[in-house]
Amino acid sequence: MSIWTELADTDFTVSHAPVRGGRTRVLRAGEEHDEHVVLLHGTSGHLEAFIRNVPALAERFAVHALDMLGHGYTDNHPGGDLRIPRYVRHVLDYLDSRGIERAHFIGESLGGWVAGRLAADHPDRVGRLVLVAPGGTVANPEVMNRIRTSTRAAVGADDRELTQRRLELLMHDSVNVSEELIDVRHAIYNRPRFVTGVDSLLCLQDMEKRTEDLLTAEQMARITAPTHIVWGAQNPFGDVPEAKRMQQSIPGSLLEIFPECGHWPQHEHADRFNKLALGFLGAA
Repeated sequence: MSIWTELADTDFTVSHAPVRGGRTRVLRAGEEHDEHVVLLHGTSGHLEAFIRNVPALAERFAVHALDMLGHGYTDNHPGGDLRIPRYVRHVLDYLDSRGIERAHFIGESLGGWVAGRLAADHPDRVGRLVLVAPGGTVANPEVMNRIRTSTRAAVGADDRELTQRRLELLMHDSVNVSEELIDVRHAIYNRPRFVTGVDSLLCLQDMEKRTEDLLTAEQMARITAPTHIVWGAQNPFGDVPEAKRMQQSIPGSLLEIFPECGHWPQHEHADRFNKLALGFLGAA
């Protein structure tokens, strides 16, 4: 199914919004609604990670799917390592640019790490959290090396198959890696700005830097936003016990594990995920 087919019945805009001296690519939908939900993707990803979720969410919320700092077609990369505080600042700057005082967040992988840190440090800006296979609570050298090597191999290479392999790492069933999704990511991976910035983007796969930025038990204990964690039973970047420890660390949080699912529950099991997200976010 095409991205355009997914969005065919949804009014939406894709723009490059001015955010603190640069441009942030954002897909917006459901702008008639008063409650906002911000969607944050994973490492080396882009807003298309949520393309199967936008139409359902836009029936109830004003949706903002971002290309995060240094990712996708967002051009406001100020140079230097992209660390968690910088990602958090970028998201807050986006909210401020739109006059949004408070939003719900759906964060996948790196996006979940950023959303969790934002909720711990800026509780007044966060309504509810859905953390989808969130990263940032452990530093596993094997997983870090897998992310780093697979991404570096694909970036800047005129080899579409390497991009396909990088996407297939995320899925339990590779049928969910569409030709169009490969094309979108391959084009991003070959943007000169992305190629030159990939090492700063991958800095959190360095043990020392990752350890310094980890979402600690103390930080998770400070999250007051109602939180629902979603995890894939076959997540290649983190085992189920990691999800359970996170759920135990965030007061009152919920955990649901999707069977036959990898690192993208929101994509591989979109109908189930959309029902869960709408029910949880709409309970506020």
